[in-house]
Amino acid sequence: MSTPFKLKQFEVAQDRCAMKIGTDAVLLGAWVALKNKPKSILDIGAGTGVIALQLAQRSTADLIDAVEIDSDAYEQCTDNFEKSPWADRLYCYHASVQEYASEIEETYDLIISNPPFYSDDYKSGDKKRDTARFNEALPFEHLAVCAAHLLSETGTFALILPTKEEAQFIEHANAAGLFVTRRCGVYGNAQTSEKRVLLELSKTQEDPILEKLVLETARHQYTTEYTELVKDFYLKL
Repeated sequence: MSTPFKLKQFEVAQDRCAMKIGTDAVLLGAWVALKNKPKSILDIGAGTGVIALQLAQRSTADLIDAVEIDSDAYEQCTDNFEKSPWADRLYCYHASVQEYASEIEETYDLIISNPPFYSDDYKSGDKKRDTARFNEALPFEHLAVCAAHLLSETGTFALILPTKEEAQFIEHANAAGLFVTRRCGVYGNAQTSEKRVLLELSKTQEDPILEKLVLETARHQYTTEYTELVKDFYLKL
């Protein structure tokens, strides 16, 4: 067994997960706003469960559910939940979000997802990794429709995407009745182009809040803004 990924208040085993913890997941879990104090949260495509665990640390939500389709990742996510300080608030379901949305009548105040997003023809040859990374298993249209169905009328849906996939996703989201209320462009450093975008969407149309986040000033030299955002999680910040 590989060494768990240690954060300040919890640790995450990831040896059975095709997709390991990366900057995207931790960034999303730290960035999403909790000003509306959600009582119920859903993590779609939970993987290791790291984002749900971050939200357990950050919020007072009584109910934090997660959905994961891969059996190995589901088992690992469940283990990570049970070993965390918030085991009584966390639960993972072994299902696709399409199945889950068709069976669940409750809605959530906050839905979050670090979805599979490589829609290019390239495949790695590793089936589990491809399922975790390619949006054939969870097309943007399905993700948007399911999120809209499961989201409360005043709730927020947040996700992270490559910038090149943003327009396609927003088209599907708008068709499902979800609209961008907050957008943050993510840059590796001040000289690079925008590679990722963090989005918050709701069922209400309004002018979105526009933000920009630069991660590094030099290699492994992090900006004050990024450090401030993730310092409650990473051990060395």
